[in-house]
Amino acid sequence: MITMDWNTLPDNLPVPVDDGAADHLKAQHELAEIDHIILPATSGPFVNIYAESFERPVLLFIYPRTGQPGVPNPNGWDDIPGARGCTPELCGIKDSVESFLQLTPRPAIFALSTQGTAYQLEVATRLSLPYPILSDERLELTRALHLPTFEVEGQTLLKRITLLFDKGRITGLQYPVFPSNQAAQDAQKLFDLQS
Repeated sequence: MITMDWNTLPDNLPVPVDDGAADHLKAQHELAEIDHIILPATSGPFVNIYAESFERPVLLFIYPRTGQPGVPNPNGWDDIPGARGCTPELCGIKDSVESFLQLTPRPAIFALSTQGTAYQLEVATRLSLPYPILSDERLELTRALHLPTFEVEGQTLLKRITLLFDKGRITGLQYPVFPSNQAAQDAQKLFDLQS
């Protein structure tokens, strides 16, 4: 039986390339097309990213899917560039929350996948995440923003991307994100560019 270590990344993962699938987000201005979208969150209340971005900047870490102990990943998962590494990413964000909270203005921090909230709640509890995970299971935000996706075993999954929203606009993005355990450190650069 193969033992999966969800917390570390194999050395030989294929590196994702910038395929241009997020280029349109670099030029985004008004994001009124998402003003009505509310997403379920592991913290309980639904979240409207658009409205939240008028209160404070929103840092959104988008990832494909988390696995569960004892449940194998889809076949060929480690061969898909950028797919593996969601648990190390979420843990890296957790370890960086305090440094993000030192920023002015203080951002709201969320992670997001297309998995359902019940599934996400398991990982949020198991990893003791201090920030909510949002579910775009109905692909509302994915379709509205034309987020980069890929298909695995009949499921639409999101490619790993980090977005910074402020006052209804995308003001920064990191794509592709690799390695995944560096996502939080790379996100810090988005704030540095705003200064």
